[in-house]
Amino acid sequence: MTRKLRMGMVGGGTGSFIGDVHRKAAAIDGMIELVCGAFSSTPEKSISSGKALHLDASRCYGSFEEMIQKEKELAEDVRMDFVSIVTPNHMHFPPAKMALENGFHVVCDKPMTLTLDEALALEKMVAKSGKLFALTHNYTGHPLVKQAKAMVANGDLGNIRKIQVQYLQGWLTTSLETTGQKQATWRVDPKRSGIGGALGDIGTHAENLVAYITGLKIDELAVDLGRFGAGRVLDDDGNVLLRMENGAKGTMSFSQIAVGEENGLAIKVYGDKGSLEWHQENPNKLITHSLNKPVKIFTPNGNDLYPEALHVSRIPAGHPEGYLEAFATIYKNFATHLLAFLNGETIDNLDYPNVHDGVRGMQFIYAAVESDKNNAAWTKMN
Repeated sequence: MTRKLRMGMVGGGTGSFIGDVHRKAAAIDGMIELVCGAFSSTPEKSISSGKALHLDASRCYGSFEEMIQKEKELAEDVRMDFVSIVTPNHMHFPPAKMALENGFHVVCDKPMTLTLDEALALEKMVAKSGKLFALTHNYTGHPLVKQAKAMVANGDLGNIRKIQVQYLQGWLTTSLETTGQKQATWRVDPKRSGIGGALGDIGTHAENLVAYITGLKIDELAVDLGRFGAGRVLDDDGNVLLRMENGAKGTMSFSQIAVGEENGLAIKVYGDKGSLEWHQENPNKLITHSLNKPVKIFTPNGNDLYPEALHVSRIPAGHPEGYLEAFATIYKNFATHLLAFLNGETIDNLDYPNVHDGVRGMQFIYAAVESDKNNAAWTKMN
């Protein structure tokens, strides 16, 4: 079977930043088409958004419940293949649960759920359903992040000893949420964001990047969270000490009140044979050091890349690849797996974040909040 996969979307209506990103990313490799959606919490806005996206009016739904039920009733060669969930955090679990229970595969934005209990329940549901589940930790899709992961796995850096990761932004320096700005209002609201603010929004990306590149899990952490915005209940800043499962040490810093910072995600990994450094704002360079050797810089589609990086390098060397292309890699790898699944085939290397990554992300949030409550006491990550 060779055809485009049919995607339904929950959330991401008119004015949504992340919904537009998901739609563009899903379309880049020509493997997926949007066929239906429930794009807003109100039926009128949802249907209006669907029509603005030029969807068939009969498949612009007023709610995700209606969409899943109606799509299930359609012929198998017409109905959606999977659901992409791009809502605020509190609305990740309900549509994911219903989609899995009704036989649909799921792509979900991060963090995976509002609570850890929901994440653990969803993990069981995915296993029981036998359906595929992808989590859009999009930064793992960059070619040079995959190069970094392959280098660590191949032993190029030796035994990992030290990790430094940061994710710094400044967009919440002022009380933007009081102006009605949509992206700010739900992120500072624990009922919609969960128990983590910047911790859940960008700290989870930092945690995921560490785990993805190094292949190591955090054993325990000590966390100091800040709440600098006037009246904010959730954190907007944080500093973390890490102890990794292999004995390596690490530091993590994340913030949304760092004036002048835009999207400063960066990671350094040090082993006993070498080190590497990658910056999201300059994603087409991976800087590496080896003992007693000159500095080496890798670029997408350049020389000496491992197959894992070459596989997702879309354009010739010297042409920059960025945020949308990395996001698209998650969809491409998920789509490749789903097509194989539908054809009864198996794939050995399932290189996209999954439900287990989502559970670990929620465990990270909860452990961090617990540590902060206890004056940055060392806290286990389980």
